[in-house]
Amino acid sequence: MTVHATSTGHSVTVRVPASSANLGPGFDSIGVALGVWDECTATLTDHPGIRITVEGSGAGEVPLDETHLVFRTMLHTWAHLGVAAPEGVELQCRNSVPHGRGLGSSATAIVTGIVAAQALAGLGSRGEEGIDLAVTNNLAADLEGHPDNSSASVYGGLTLSWTDDRDDTVTRTVRAPLHEDVDVVVLVPAEQLSTAKARSVLPSQVRLGDAARNGARAALLIHALGHDPALLLPATREWLHQEPRRPSYAASMALVDRLRGEGHAAVISGAGPSVLVLTTRGSQDAVVAMADDAWTTLTPGIPQTGAHVVPAAATASSSG
Repeated sequence: MTVHATSTGHSVTVRVPASSANLGPGFDSIGVALGVWDECTATLTDHPGIRITVEGSGAGEVPLDETHLVFRTMLHTWAHLGVAAPEGVELQCRNSVPHGRGLGSSATAIVTGIVAAQALAGLGSRGEEGIDLAVTNNLAADLEGHPDNSSASVYGGLTLSWTDDRDDTVTRTVRAPLHEDVDVVVLVPAEQLSTAKARSVLPSQVRLGDAARNGARAALLIHALGHDPALLLPATREWLHQEPRRPSYAASMALVDRLRGEGHAAVISGAGPSVLVLTTRGSQDAVVAMADDAWTTLTPGIPQTGAHVVPAAATASSSG
């Protein structure tokens, strides 16, 4: 299959939400979408090569050549689908997801690239807007290295992911129910922390007792998020990843400790250093009041829509 020559000038705009992963005990398996969005318009051109512009988060920091994560992912996706890459591509990226803060910025870029590549290839038989979300989810998990962030960005809402029993290269994901009162507050510090650095300090082995405790709380977390938010505080206790990383984000863990001491279900968001608080509607102000000016406070909500192509009419309207 090839990209048709008549596709030159074809343009798609993709929106992908941020995410928070782990949520305490759900290490590398549980994620939730956040209502902070990256948007990228990809256009096929007859000028050879790649042209990239970036506005917002990452502007002046990320590469603007073939190594840009969205473009690299597009090339990978076309190769996976057996689609010949076009001669020229222009990307206009408008980023709202903070980089290096544990809010899934790499996952949003990867998901953006996969969705844009499918849409530009015109694979309309693959579903609405030409996007196969299962393919998107599996490719994103493979490129990201773990599925919790990327799956939440793909599907929106609360997601649970696991590796297929018969093929460990396949990631499976389900959307889990979310109680109507559950909401989130995100506290974002100025400092960045790379996921690679955060994962480098994790132990290669854990105690059996800790694994058993963690598994019980992960099960409780799904119950609390879907049916009984009053249990969110005990449901977010974990034993596997936050304490080993404490020296890497001491200020974040100090805030988590203070919030939990006051009864708020605070955890490190993803690899950190942002702090996520799972709370209920009407309780956000009490959380916000506990953070000083060193933290940027977000109350983004949990979108039930994940990655999608913006309809052409809506794109034209917003640009007009």
